[in-house]
Amino acid sequence: MQTRTFDHVDYLWEDEKADALGDDQLALFLYRSNILGADLRITNYGGGNTSCKTIEKDPLTNQEVEVMWVKGSGGDIGTLTPQGIAGLYTERLRDLKGVYRGLEHEDEMVALFNHCLFDLNSKAPSIDTPLHGLLPFKHIDHLHPDALIAIAATKDSKKITHEIWGDTMGWVAWQRPGFDLGLQLEKCLNENPGIRGIVLESHGLFTWGNTSYECYMNSLEVIEMASEYIKKHIEKEGQVFGGKKIESLPSEERKEKAATLAPLLRGLCSSEEPMIGHFTDDERVLEFINSNDLEKLAPLGTSCPDHFLRTKIQPLVLSLEKSDDLSQTDEVLKRLKPQFETYRAAYKEYYETCKHDNSPAMRDPNPVVIIYPGVGMFTFAKNKQTARVASEFYINAINVMRGAEAISTYIALPRQEAFDIEYWLLEEAKLQRMPEERPLSRKVAVITGAAGGIGKAIADKLIAEGANVVITDVNEDNLMGISGSYNKDIASTTICDVTDPFSIENTYKKACLDFGGVDIVVHSAGLAISKSLEETTLEDWNLLQNVLVKGQFMMIQKGVAIMKKQNLGGNIVNIASKNGLMAGPNNVGYGTAKAAQQHMTRLLAAELGYQKIRVNTVNPDGVIVGSRIWEGDWAEGRAKAYGISVEELPKHYAKRNLLNEIILPEDIANAVFTLVAILDKSTGNTINVDGGMANAFVR
Repeated sequence: MQTRTFDHVDYLWEDEKADALGDDQLALFLYRSNILGADLRITNYGGGNTSCKTIEKDPLTNQEVEVMWVKGSGGDIGTLTPQGIAGLYTERLRDLKGVYRGLEHEDEMVALFNHCLFDLNSKAPSIDTPLHGLLPFKHIDHLHPDALIAIAATKDSKKITHEIWGDTMGWVAWQRPGFDLGLQLEKCLNENPGIRGIVLESHGLFTWGNTSYECYMNSLEVIEMASEYIKKHIEKEGQVFGGKKIESLPSEERKEKAATLAPLLRGLCSSEEPMIGHFTDDERVLEFINSNDLEKLAPLGTSCPDHFLRTKIQPLVLSLEKSDDLSQTDEVLKRLKPQFETYRAAYKEYYETCKHDNSPAMRDPNPVVIIYPGVGMFTFAKNKQTARVASEFYINAINVMRGAEAISTYIALPRQEAFDIEYWLLEEAKLQRMPEERPLSRKVAVITGAAGGIGKAIADKLIAEGANVVITDVNEDNLMGISGSYNKDIASTTICDVTDPFSIENTYKKACLDFGGVDIVVHSAGLAISKSLEETTLEDWNLLQNVLVKGQFMMIQKGVAIMKKQNLGGNIVNIASKNGLMAGPNNVGYGTAKAAQQHMTRLLAAELGYQKIRVNTVNPDGVIVGSRIWEGDWAEGRAKAYGISVEELPKHYAKRNLLNEIILPEDIANAVFTLVAILDKSTGNTINVDGGMANAFVR
């Protein structure tokens, strides 16, 4: 096969990889699905559906039967694996035409799909299953390319479809996905034999082929033709979205404003449940939000069901000027609160106007997409991935509006049609099947000194329990060594020197841009110097005070400022040491700094409790395994203090506590988790994780 060049989509088929799959049609179907899903211009995360039909041996009759393999419910074609597909007897699926009772009984068909399963380990079949099964082709793609939806979402979609493809493409009027839409596709094909695909009004594209490659090429060629048609019209017009109304701020100023505003927006968006944020100032976003047509198009909402299911029917456009001073928190909140109240009231009206007797209860009325002209776009959802995907889908919607307006007039779905999909009982059932959220889901943590040792163990624990984490460390090499091991939708990394206010400011800026704000601050950055009074230099003293005490103070001060903006409470955990409670030789600098950390905890717990910001301390002791402190002079100093060798230290520390236990970084992490997730009415407290050191008991 010859490599093809396209201007508007990525040709990703590699003959070598495909040839290695031989004649395994199922493997080729998965390969095609993955490379289609890799291009966000073709379809976004979770969007679209692909299928193939193969001949298999029926395990009951030993006869050859046709089986359709199709993406299962809730899957993503870009990451599709055998575990994410459903396998159904094609003929049994088609036999359902004999029991189908019409549009009013559409939902009952989904349960009947299970009676058609060939593969009993299948993923649950999706609502799109009959759209693939009622068509005769071996390989089928159902995609949501921006260019195709732009054509599908114009007021004269059918006419433009014929203008581009003539008699080679069919067209089906808008209808909610389901069995009847499958019948409409079958009818369109029967009336137009020989077509290469079908445009679904306001929805997307169906294309097909006899082989996986033929199907893939057909999809790309159809999308390319649509894209080229739109491009020519845009070039002819010379501008999009009615031209530019305002100029964007410079990049750094945009990000500065976004980081300042994000916690306020997060707090307002979290009136029902806490939300995680995402920010983008992508060029496509700026072109739209700075345009003359923003006020006209944004209220119309999105057209494709896949778009508004993730973005809500329309965004909130902030009435803020790009030049506004956002540092005046109280004044900004006075302006923002009425805007959110208006949005929530409009959503409630939408729900009350469109609801049916059996509609699920109204969901969170807060916006998902928030537009700040001149600055960028925020999205808020239950986790980072969902917020990021919502952002990507709204960019798809922007592309659709851009194309539709260039060639005709953009048409959004009628509100009732949109509601019937958003509050579809099948969609509600899918939501109810979602796994229970983990204890720290919807929380954002900033952890200092987290590229190794205790700090990294804390980061790993909080991530495992559902938190988004900003992992910070002063050592760039250590950060680079771990950054690739974390999913960017879960954790981000940044250099933070806790003795430098500017570095701390940038750390929190990153937390706000990446996740919308901060809920948990863990000060784990540290070092240890073990010297006698005579040997301790002023430099030693200042270093310990700066990192352990001043660093803790500055991290908390800035973190609390963000927590107050959010008005969601918060958690601060300071990693101190048993050395702040007990006296020992050769420890004046370290022990004094640790005692200051502990008392700062108590002081701030008393000060911040009224705002539901809890401040607690964890005191480790003898954490040798995995701790970087023991890589330096500290080990030699402690060995000297106890009159033993460095090699004897692990045994010494393990045996001196009451439980005779070795203390690991993971033990400290468990204590932090307990404080932030379980002991939710505890503040000003200290948890010793030292195996039991009687002379370090708090009381």
